[in-house]
Amino acid sequence: MWDNALHYFYEAANLGSMRLASDKIGVAVSSISRQIAQLEADMGVALIERGRRSIRLTEAGKLAFDYHRGQLADREALMNQLQELREVRTGRIDLAVGEGFLGGSFTQIIDSFQRRNPGISVTVTGGTTADLVRMVLEDEAHIGMILHTTSEPKIRTRASVAQPLMVICAPTHPVASRDVLTLADLAGYELCLPPKGFRIRTILNDAEKQAQTWLSPKLVTTSLQMMRDVAKAGRVVTVLPRISVLSEIEQGTLVARPIHEAALEHTTISLIHRLGRQLDGAPARLLGILEAKLKTWTESDQMAEAA
Repeated sequence: MWDNALHYFYEAANLGSMRLASDKIGVAVSSISRQIAQLEADMGVALIERGRRSIRLTEAGKLAFDYHRGQLADREALMNQLQELREVRTGRIDLAVGEGFLGGSFTQIIDSFQRRNPGISVTVTGGTTADLVRMVLEDEAHIGMILHTTSEPKIRTRASVAQPLMVICAPTHPVASRDVLTLADLAGYELCLPPKGFRIRTILNDAEKQAQTWLSPKLVTTSLQMMRDVAKAGRVVTVLPRISVLSEIEQGTLVARPIHEAALEHTTISLIHRLGRQLDGAPARLLGILEAKLKTWTESDQMAEAA
């Protein structure tokens, strides 16, 4: 009721007469007069001075006029902000990403996205798969990127592509001359692996049980960067998804070799978000880019294996 009456009052005050407001709005002068009178009754004060040909506001009328003008300005600002969000000009994206994916290729995606959308801030948090799933469930992250899948019923898997774990080593390491390795082969080399509790290590442990072969890493670290660096140094090898070292493979500083174990050949990368959470604006745009990139990475892996 107030919104309609305030609108009539504002137009009449702004134009200086009820007749002009009537012409603009398309309602009878009597209707505008009744709405203003009812508004004054509801507020308990006079908004316009009576007995004048043109409208002159009382002090209360000036307050009501300024109030409605502020409402209009706020509404316009809101609509502009919503338009900017729809066009991905501004916004914020929170990502929960497995440590194993935080390589040069992922960094390039984020950098390219922000270059095209400079008004968008992005927060990337790493952790264990359990941590990442919890963040998505509790809306601390719009999107999660995890190794393998999750059985959590409140999580929706938006995309899932094959990304088997592979042996990563320097081109000069003896492993680089191998076409494929088994866990038994891998056990004969010095290893750098993530600690227990990390998804990569959990998957490896399951494969070790099936193969009845046990790996004893010489170096354990939560740092993907350290895993890459020690592998580059040439003394040890590590195990990561190929996506983690795509940049290094392209530069020729690292190579990836497949592991012939069923439990490791069918691992996947999954993009997840909370079931029921509507993603729009910036998060939706980045999610679409990540989906497309996952497909590209899978195709590049298949081409590499074919070669």
